[in-house]
Amino acid sequence: MVKPLSFKGDKKPHKKRKRTHQDPAADEDAPSSKQLIPTDAAPDDDENWVSADAIEDIAGPVLLVLPTEPASCVAVDQFGKVFTIDVENMVENEPSTAEPHDVRQVWISQRIVGTEGSFTFKGHHGKYLGCDQYGFLSSTREAVSQEETFKCIASSEKPGLFDVQTSRGKYLSIDSDKTPPEIRGDAEEAGETTTLRIRMQARFKPKHKVEKAEKVRAKISRKELEDEVGRRLEDDEVKTLKKARREGNYHEMMLDVKVKGKHDKFA
Repeated sequence: MVKPLSFKGDKKPHKKRKRTHQDPAADEDAPSSKQLIPTDAAPDDDENWVSADAIEDIAGPVLLVLPTEPASCVAVDQFGKVFTIDVENMVENEPSTAEPHDVRQVWISQRIVGTEGSFTFKGHHGKYLGCDQYGFLSSTREAVSQEETFKCIASSEKPGLFDVQTSRGKYLSIDSDKTPPEIRGDAEEAGETTTLRIRMQARFKPKHKVEKAEKVRAKISRKELEDEVGRRLEDDEVKTLKKARREGNYHEMMLDVKVKGKHDKFA
């Protein structure tokens, strides 16, 4: 099931738990609910926003950060009007840390199967971003046509940035001379005003998925390892086995540890 979009600062709902009958005396000694929450628990990095580094990374909710000062992004209202809006969630005004603070800033990217780097972008109101023959952007259609398809091209001069091309071969560009800056889709060539940054949720980035899977594989307790080996383990043996789970040679290392244990037993 797809998780609902969340922003920093949002309160997370607490799951209700059924209360079971307990001895009143036991309740007096029981720790409070606050004490039951570990203070060193790591935050769920699935909800973090990261930058897409390559075309293959782009997936799921995205924030299209424009080359303006201050940083702004592409947004859409409920009527399908496309406009620019300042990005408020950043660390020290650095666009590479930008995160959305308004659902109007978020687009759901979807790769078009059978193409190289072509995508659609759906707004919060369920309609797709489109560009007409005059370069005007809007988001009023619920179905996808050629005008609702865009090609993302990795910038050769600025790693981590992209140029977005319309179906007519023109580029999305920003006119910073206007207030607020205006986004159009009629630039003939890629340049300073066309390169943008694509921010996305970490859980959709392939590299993040691999790293998370490695963490899951490595997450095994000392007791589980000792139960499988059949004896108490030294600290260095535990580290070796956990590392082996991350790197994929766990069974080989487990066999070595078991054999070592047998040699030590009969030494």
